[in-house]
Amino acid sequence: MPHPVPFEITPLLSGQRAADIAASLDLRALPPDFYANPYPVYARLRETEPVRRMPDGSYFLTRYADLVAVYRDAQTFSSDKKVEFTPKYGAGAPLLEHHTTSLVFNDPPLHTRVRKLIMGALTRRAIADMEPGLITLVDGLLDAMEAKGGGDLIEDFASAIPVEIIGNLLGVPHADRGPLREWSLAILGALEPKLTAEQEALGNRSVSEFTAYLTTLVTERRRHPGDPEHDVLTRLIQGEDAGEKLSETELLQNCVFILNAGHETTTNLIGNALVALQEWPAAKQHLLSKVKLSAPGLQGPTADLPMEIDEFLRFESSNQLGNRRALKACTVGGVDLPEGALLTLCIGAANRDPAQFAHPEQLDLARQENRHLAFGFGIHQCAGLSLARLEGRIAIGRFLQRFPDYRLTAAPTRGGRARFRGFLKAPFSTSSR
Repeated sequence: MPHPVPFEITPLLSGQRAADIAASLDLRALPPDFYANPYPVYARLRETEPVRRMPDGSYFLTRYADLVAVYRDAQTFSSDKKVEFTPKYGAGAPLLEHHTTSLVFNDPPLHTRVRKLIMGALTRRAIADMEPGLITLVDGLLDAMEAKGGGDLIEDFASAIPVEIIGNLLGVPHADRGPLREWSLAILGALEPKLTAEQEALGNRSVSEFTAYLTTLVTERRRHPGDPEHDVLTRLIQGEDAGEKLSETELLQNCVFILNAGHETTTNLIGNALVALQEWPAAKQHLLSKVKLSAPGLQGPTADLPMEIDEFLRFESSNQLGNRRALKACTVGGVDLPEGALLTLCIGAANRDPAQFAHPEQLDLARQENRHLAFGFGIHQCAGLSLARLEGRIAIGRFLQRFPDYRLTAAPTRGGRARFRGFLKAPFSTSSR
């Protein structure tokens, strides 16, 4: 499909180039054109070597059915990262303490305790109560961009929304929210397969600065608790009525995790969606047909977009890679794996598996039965998925209400990461002229 903009957003990758990258794939040495468009490489691996032995001895999985099988079997496949991350970050490193204590990189019982506490503050009613404030936030951002005639889809819009929402959940004062996005980018960036010394130092410094700030915030919240039905930090501090409370380290590191998980998923969902609509004009028209356009200065209702949001999540999964460790010898996809085998679960590949999705390389906003894996699956499925969907629906729907003729004014800048797929910058104009 031709691009409606005079520059390339997602470059094409020839079959031969994809085959060449797949044949020598090493997550620690990825070429720039892989970051720009990894999907032809994933397709090649699914067809020729769906359970691929990597140069470091780990295994790279690209089939939907294989990922689901691993997700389902938490007894065999561990999410605990102490074995993998200790040599990567070094004993005593702040990054090691964070990434081996957070909810996502742990097994029960810690995972069970923390998830239950977080979910208690993310009930359906609590999320519904966030909608009016979210609409006010989004409309304020749209007002500011309208006054300028444009801006940046990421910096001025997509990234600003989850920072405010997560800041509200944790009760972070507005005056203190400035560093949150940069801390999150640095800490999650340190999960990439290969780190420079500068990235590692920035990640460690960000964990230390963030936890130092949270220590002060927790002390204040102990003195003046919030409403545990809405305030996640208060809920984590107080713990379950008859259950075990979190240690101070568990508390601090899972507050860091809440920001990181909520920030990255939602920023990329919104940014990826609005950029993809520039490449897929028919999809944009489909969406506009469901969104009631608002007159200037008026707040129209936001369309309910469940299928559309899930298709954006499938098509450009914010989190492209997950990891597990085999606790015993096992077989995945017909390949025998030894005890201790490290597995990379390629969510981006599984979400474009033709065995699961018809015409998977197309952005089809009317797609039915869309059981994508963008939020994971099983006991580690994203605890905040309903909140992320709400943020996506309000942000994307109201953006299109206000700016139906928006256009990118320069090629967007990708984040340059294999694990998380999104943009750092995407300048746009509110008008097609």
